Amino acid sequence: METKDIILDLRTKNGLSQDELAEKVFVTRQAVSRWENGETVPNTETLKILSKLFDVSINTLLGCPRELICECCGMKLSDTDISREKDGSFNEHYCGWCYADGDFTMDFWKQYINLGGKEKFEEFKNQLIHEFNTLLHIEGLPKVESLNVLPGAFVNLEYTLPNGQKVKFLDDNATYLGNQLECEFGGDRCFGIAANMDFLLVCTYEENGENPELVV
Repeated sequence: METKDIILDLRTKNGLSQDELAEKVFVTRQAVSRWENGETVPNTETLKILSKLFDVSINTLLGCPRELICECCGMKLSDTDISREKDGSFNEHYCGWCYADGDFTMDFWKQYINLGGKEKFEEFKNQLIHEFNTLLHIEGLPKVESLNVLPGAFVNLEYTLPNGQKVKFLDDNATYLGNQLECEFGGDRCFGIAANMDFLLVCTYEENGENPELVV
């Protein structure tokens, strides 16, 4: 969709007339009409106001001309994944797992910002990928190509020990680098991998994380 169609669609879905939208974003009704006719597009400051009003990113308002990628973890971003500043506005540079409320969420990402920023963080991710691929030698585990930022609450599965005890090894409030990988031998179990600056973890599980088993 083009910007003119997106603004018209958002305005009508929110039950606003052109006059009402114009009042909310501090322009004239004629300006809104010109946007919706495709004669002009809102300026940068007005796009910011529209973004906040309709709770969509500026990239979405402009018809998604750019593929947004989190500069921290490399995750492709949709509006539901994009991070927020303290005032609720979108920060289209990062995902919400890496950056939230005006600050980075991962302690080790903050450390790498201090040590050298994005380049150092990429080096760290590549180091972890290399370790997964060269140190573990787990049958059926495919080559690790990428790692994404994952919230602890999402990857902190509960394992059953041989004595029947239920345990979790991760922190729900922490953030990890990891991925889900299909087993090279097929079947209905996937590999899950997770890591931080201190450890590598590999497990297998069924759909939706059911019946997890710790591998290493």
